Parts: sequence; structure tokens; C-alpha cells
Amino acid sequence: MGIHNKVLSTCVFLVWFCFCLPGSIWVAEASHVVYKELKSVSPSIVGSQYRTGYHFQPRKNWINDPNGPMYHNGIYHLFYQYNTNGSVWGNIVWAHSVSSDLINWIPLEPAIYPSKKFDINGTWSGSATILPGNKPVIFYTGIDPQGRQVQNLAFPKDLADPYLREWTKPDYNPVIQPDASIDPSKFRDPTTAWFGLDGHWRIVIGSRRKMRGMAVLYRSRDFVRWVKAKHPLHSSKDTGMWECPDFFPVSLKGKKGLETSVSGPGVKHVLKVSLDVTRYEYYTVGTYYHMIDRYIPDNTSADDHTGLRYDYGNFYASKTFFDEAKQRRILWGWSNESDTVKDDITKGWAGIQTIPRALWLDPSGKQLVQWPVEELETLRGKQVNLYDKELKSGDIYEVKGIQSAQADVEVSFEISGLDKAEPFEELWSDPQVLCGQKGAAVKGGVGPFGLLVLASGDREEQTAVLFRVFKAFKAPNKHVVLMCHDTSKSSLRPGMYKPSFAGFVDVDINKTKKISLRSLIDHSVVESFGAEGKTCITSRVYPSKAIGQDAHLFVFNNGSEDVRITQLSAWEMTSPHMN
Repeated sequence: MGIHNKVLSTCVFLVWFCFCLPGSIWVAEASHVVYKELKSVSPSIVGSQYRTGYHFQPRKNWINDPNGPMYHNGIYHLFYQYNTNGSVWGNIVWAHSVSSDLINWIPLEPAIYPSKKFDINGTWSGSATILPGNKPVIFYTGIDPQGRQVQNLAFPKDLADPYLREWTKPDYNPVIQPDASIDPSKFRDPTTAWFGLDGHWRIVIGSRRKMRGMAVLYRSRDFVRWVKAKHPLHSSKDTGMWECPDFFPVSLKGKKGLETSVSGPGVKHVLKVSLDVTRYEYYTVGTYYHMIDRYIPDNTSADDHTGLRYDYGNFYASKTFFDEAKQRRILWGWSNESDTVKDDITKGWAGIQTIPRALWLDPSGKQLVQWPVEELETLRGKQVNLYDKELKSGDIYEVKGIQSAQADVEVSFEISGLDKAEPFEELWSDPQVLCGQKGAAVKGGVGPFGLLVLASGDREEQTAVLFRVFKAFKAPNKHVVLMCHDTSKSSLRPGMYKPSFAGFVDVDINKTKKISLRSLIDHSVVESFGAEGKTCITSRVYPSKAIGQDAHLFVFNNGSEDVRITQLSAWEMTSPHMN
């Protein structure tokens, strides 16, 4: 992915980002802003007020897409787009950090940076693949002197170096160039490659033709000479440019991850794309017909921007990889700032990576489930618990005993009944709009109930993580569950962008009358996982009072129906080693 900058909009996700090539050789999409005068403004003092304590972020400057994460010889590698000289987009290189546990990270020198003709104007996103003989290779998008997006390879200089510090770029690059059918400004972000039964490697690259998003397919026997397929792996009308595509198999049973080349019985495939038009991602679950190289989504979710998302909040340009050590598929995602460019310059940094998540197919086969990697629990410190707590209508109860600005909270709710649930209206198709209309302050029947995090003692500032239950439209014995991040009161700072985010939760609340929630709270970010990871939401917030020791944690119920907390556990989170 290329350039990202903030522009306000009155629809969808208001923090839009911008793409254009250095020197404005090509304009990749419309309405883009590049802060040329700011892209090399390196901070002398880095602000710590909103810095996260246990999320991945470098000490200073701008970051965006996680590139080519991989596991190799006992080491996790995270590459990411990074501005070496400032806290807005510009001067982008492939920064590189390594870890033995996904939690404690060691930063290294950039792995890839503009240095040759085929990438002199930019080294953009891509992926890593492990070739036979346990040899890693990086596939990335370079910007050539004509401003074209071309695809290049890079290899480790010394495989004996466990950290793979240096990478070389063969002079035979680029290995893939846009042909006459492809707009050279809309051709980026190659996927991890997979190996077919016919002895060919395959990758897809994001593109579009008019407003049809496309995953353009290429094949190769030797990983050097690539041939474009006659048809894309998949495409979808009216979705616009597809960025950062990701294509991988998932098992129909269990949580075990699969290596990217696995296919056949007992396997489904997932295609995820990041939409340049909406700045959201969506994915489908479907079938990969390897004999004809076609991916066909199941008809269980929409194949457009209204479809399933990994995360219904501030989460973009995500990338998965197969963790051979623990036989799991792990998801990384980028969460950008939602304050102003001026704020980012003042802070001296912008952007974080969300907590890595294990990912697998739900037993229903209709959607994915995500959960923070188990290694995160090693950071849990002081703990407080709450058992069998009744929350009557209007109740607010403070959870004391930990510093909650940097915390991990797990809670299970039980609903006393569903008779008071509000009727769900047919026009409520967009959960984000519904959350904006029916936030924490709007009294309901069953809900809103949940957590108030990063709250001031007087609750003038608060971020509400909540559920609300409705009677399904024309189906009174079925129910719709809304999960929402209501950030309307997250900050008293004037002029702040405070979007609410939401998603529906596929859970049979009528049968169980129970629902769980986990929220990771880290100063300026809240990541929440509803119903054991079926619906996930990330928000960036910037309180002015609820900071550090002045941040409070509450549970609340603003519905008419009573709600019981069967168990709540909250931990202070320690900070890992980030160098």
C-alpha cells in the first residue's frame, strides 16, 4: 500500500487516507493530500501521553502496513512501512523487527529501501514466502522512474544470520510489470505465494478495472519468470481498488492453522481485501478450485464493502502468516491515528500495529474467529476479580484495584430475559450508523450494557464498549445482537474526530442468554473481542482527563432488563521490551 494521510469526510470512516506517487508522477486515486513539507520533519521530543504500553510501535515517526510477517528458524519477523524521518507519510522503507515470542521486539536496520531503478521512487507493501530449503523471499511493490507500480523480489544476504538483517535485490527485477490491460498506478501489494499440484507458484496482486476490484493472478515455475493468468483469481463489481489482498486456507475443523499452499478436502479458503474507497477491509469464505484457479465465495456473506470484516473499527492493511512453530495462522493489522496531522507532528509519532491475533474458521463455517495470541497473557500483572454482580437498570459500578489505562479485561454477561428487547427495524442494515443513533446514553430494553473504559472519575470522558439486543425484524423469537464502541464522549478536547464503530454478533442469545467480552486497553487504543472473538472492534481515543492513574474502569447497564456479571477479571498489563 502507498501513501496515507488524513482527510475529513461526512460518510463512512471519516479518517480517509491518501495515495499519490513521489513527485506526483502518477496520481493513484482522487482527492489525495501529501504533506511534502512535513514528511521529513523529525521530532526532537517524542510525546508519551498517548503512546501505547504493550502494542507494537517504534520509538518515533510514522508507521503503516505490516508487511510480510513470517516465522523462520525460531524467530518471528515483522516488516512494516516506516518513515525514517518524520511522523507523516513519506520516505517509506521496510522497517524490520524480530522477536522470539511476538511480544518482546528488537528493532533492526531497514530491510528494504529505495536504492535501485525498479524501486527508486518507493518501496511499498508486499509479503514473504518460505521457499523450499527454508529460504525466505520477499515480494514487494516498487515504484520505478516512470511512476509505475512494479513487483520485485528480495532475498536474505546471509541465511546463517538468525535475524536476516540484510536483504539483496537482484538486478533482474522487476519480475512482474503491468501489461496494457492494467493501470500502472493501480497494481500493488503481492500476496504470499502458494505452490500448486502442477508445480507452479501462484500469487495475486491488488488492482482494479474501472470500479471492479481485482485479485490479478500470476504463475511461475521458478519464482522469477511470472506469467499473468487469463482471468483474475476473483473480482467484484463496484468495490474499487483492492489493496493488500490476502489469500489463505483454513481448516473446517478446529483452530489449527494451515500452511498457505494447503488445499483439498476439509479446507476452505479466505480472500481478504482492503478497500481504497471506503478505507475498510472485508473478507469472504469460499472454495478455491485449483484446477481452474478460481476462487468462488460462499453465499453466506456479501462480496462487497457490506461484508464480513476482521475488525469493524480502525483497522486496515492487514496481513496473515502461518506460524509453523505453533501451527496457527496469525493476523497483524495497522491502526492509524484519528487525531490531526498537527497532533502527530507534536507527538512525534503516528500509527501502531494491533495485537497479533490467532485466526481460525468458526464451526458454522460462515465466518472467522480471532483471539489475541496467548503470549500476550505473559504481560498480565496485578489482577482484580468480580463475581456474580447484578446490574439493575441504570447501574454503574467501578472496578477498582488496578491502573486501567493499560489493562486486559475479560467479562461474561448473563441476561435475565429478552422480553424487553427493542424491535429491530428493517432499515438498520449498517451497524455503525445504528451505534451512532443508539449509543451508551440511549436507554434501551436489553442493553446497552458493557464496559466504560478510559473514563474519568466523573465520567465526563469515557469510551463505552457495549452490547444491545433487539428482536429480529418479523421474527420475534430471534434476536439481533449489536456490539458497539461508542467514543462520542472519549475526549473533552475540542475538534476531535470521535467515530463510533460497531458490528453485529452472530450468537444465539435466545438460547444461551449469555455473551462475553474482552477489551485490551492501552492509553490511546481499545481493542475489543465480542462473543469469544466473533466480532472485533478497534478504536483510537485521546482523553484529556482519563490519562494514566486518572483513568477509571466501570461496568454499566442502561437497559430496562437486569444483567448479571457472572465473572469479570481485569489485569494491569506490563510493558514488553521494544528497544
